[in-house]
Amino acid sequence: MQSSDGTAVSVAQAKSSRERRCNTLAGAASAYLRSAMRQPVEWMEWGELAFERAATEDKPILLDIGAVWCHWCHVMDRESYEDAATAQIINQHFVAVKVDRDERPDVDARYQSAVAAISGQGGWPLTVFLTPEGKPYFGGTYFPPQDGYGRPSFQRVLLTMAEVFASRRAEVDESAASVMRAIEHNESFSGRASNPGQELVEKMAVAALKSADLRYGGFGSQPKFPHSSALDLLLDLASRATSVPVKLAGVGEGTATLDEAAKLVVQLTLEKMAQGGICDQLAGGFHRYSVDEHWGVPHFEKMAYDNSELLKNYVHACQTFGNAESARVAREILRWMEEWLSDRERGGFYASQDADISLDDDGDYFTWTLEEASEVLTAEELAVAAAYYGIGVIGEMQHNTAKNVLHVKSGIDAVARSAGASVDETRRRLDAAKQKLYAARLKRPTPYIDRTIYVAWNAMCISAYILAGRVLDEPEARAFALKSLDRVLAAAWSKQNGLAHVVAYGESTDEEADSSATLRKDKQTALRNDKQRSVAGVLDDYIFLGHAALDAWEASGEMRYYEAATELMECALERFYDATGGGFFDTERPAEGERRLGALGTRRKPLQDAPTPAGNPMAAALLLRLHALSGREEFATRAQETLESFAGVAEQFGLYAATYALALQRSVLPPVQVCVVGDDATARVLESAALRRYAVNKCVVRLGRAQLAALPPELAATLPHLARIEGSFAVVCSGQSCQPPVRTVEEMLAALRRSS
Repeated sequence: MQSSDGTAVSVAQAKSSRERRCNTLAGAASAYLRSAMRQPVEWMEWGELAFERAATEDKPILLDIGAVWCHWCHVMDRESYEDAATAQIINQHFVAVKVDRDERPDVDARYQSAVAAISGQGGWPLTVFLTPEGKPYFGGTYFPPQDGYGRPSFQRVLLTMAEVFASRRAEVDESAASVMRAIEHNESFSGRASNPGQELVEKMAVAALKSADLRYGGFGSQPKFPHSSALDLLLDLASRATSVPVKLAGVGEGTATLDEAAKLVVQLTLEKMAQGGICDQLAGGFHRYSVDEHWGVPHFEKMAYDNSELLKNYVHACQTFGNAESARVAREILRWMEEWLSDRERGGFYASQDADISLDDDGDYFTWTLEEASEVLTAEELAVAAAYYGIGVIGEMQHNTAKNVLHVKSGIDAVARSAGASVDETRRRLDAAKQKLYAARLKRPTPYIDRTIYVAWNAMCISAYILAGRVLDEPEARAFALKSLDRVLAAAWSKQNGLAHVVAYGESTDEEADSSATLRKDKQTALRNDKQRSVAGVLDDYIFLGHAALDAWEASGEMRYYEAATELMECALERFYDATGGGFFDTERPAEGERRLGALGTRRKPLQDAPTPAGNPMAAALLLRLHALSGREEFATRAQETLESFAGVAEQFGLYAATYALALQRSVLPPVQVCVVGDDATARVLESAALRRYAVNKCVVRLGRAQLAALPPELAATLPHLARIEGSFAVVCSGQSCQPPVRTVEEMLAALRRSS
């Protein structure tokens, strides 16, 4: 049997769990929160009731923030929150509040900042001690049940924090006030500069390149994250000739130009990631990050947002370099997302897949011993697979040294030579081995899939699917993206009420599906809450969905998507834009007289990619896209104000503000639009050619002849006579001017060269 977080439990444990009374999390919509509903801690959800109770009882709040995919969150649950003695201390001295960071990114962002100010680092689980008003006075991440890992035991921390609150209240209040000031300072970037331009883009790109690892790809050392926005920035620059010199570490005494360095680093990084253990060699898709510098041993959870952005990276590389390997990796990401992370019937993308099936393993579902592989494969297949994937007697996993993380250890030619077989025969054996290994893996207990459908992450997946569908000629991917977008818009968006953060919560847990009457009642409570509650959309939800809608318009020519993008942007300007200081807050403007709980009263303007693209530069990019199509000067003005708001500080964030550099690149270059008109094979050939080479300032619009009667205002004004032209054709526009229609790929590519 598995618990709701994918943890294997015994029958006795399950019975004991069922016999415990539920805490208030039984009525939560989040599967992560419901997984704690039978813990002896008297958990409450974040909300007015918890804060009112803390004020009435004059108790501090213990805030625990985690996620369903977070291994160490589940470890701390089992070690501490499921322990009766620890729970007694918590229930006696604290009001306990548990938060799902995926469901409430606004809460998580502020208390991550608080703990970073207190301890110098954040992460999950996030453990924060708050005053009854929600102000943090101490915090950390994981605390062990006994003193260890250089950290005090959790019980000792609990008793100390309770004693400090009870007997040294003035110190607590002073500390909390200091932390709140730190949050406000850290989250309110003050760095306005006028007219940022190409020079700033180049400085930020050079800073990223100087941190590049030219041996294994990526940036910095361990742990290593993909940094997808930085890769897209380098992909854009790789095909733009420049004389800007870059000195790369470890490349002798010479220097390369910016475009040469960008090409070198991005190609190396994409190649090494695809070959590494961070890439699921059997099912496709990528794990969240690597604990080592050579992408060998990952944290095994797989996130929707990582895979959406990496899908874009590999498709952009395919566009720019035309290499088949990038297309193969992109299709493998599609395959994994289609199989595991999407609601094929209704549309929509699920949030994540856990790393583990129990707290005692570490990626055992994804890893292999030599003995396990030999049980599945023939001797010939094993010889090839072991050499290619690096399957040996000693593997990479510390908890079980016989376990191997599959990675590409040797090229197919070298494997063929060692096997004494032809390359074709070796490839056939390897393909057979891959299929058998994956089939055997599917028989193992499967890590939990969080089927919650979040708006922002879905929007990112939709945009990636539309791109992949067009570039890789995968019409089913494009169709599923449009189906998913329709579902999100229908379920979560209302021009009058705004945008919700969640489209739909995941299915009930295994425990809730139990046949007992009590659990059936709990399930009904959760479903009622699911229908009644709506977590308000944050800036990312509005902006990413606006981009997805505009991507859908470019791919389909359906004006309802352009109109949705415009309405979402208008709503974001009304609810999130700072008309005084410029830029966008991450949460809606408070209503008059509204009091926000805890640190939610702190306004923040996201600039850093963490790890998803930051909301402010993405908002600027959406404004620029819409201005190019609508001609509305308000959009251009707000985009410029947003970019100027951070221009004085963006450079110091370097790699972590790559989305800002991409938005700035879009603003300083004239927009290039390619309109392909027609419904036949010729139009598809023209579209495919127009999509060659990724450029952040280029869009390719596909229009059927019947759609020429309804176009965005600026496009309609610059292309007034298209309907009179017979046959399929393309028009290339740059800035405010359009070139004559073209009918062949050669003519169109020449027109693109003239516009760049």
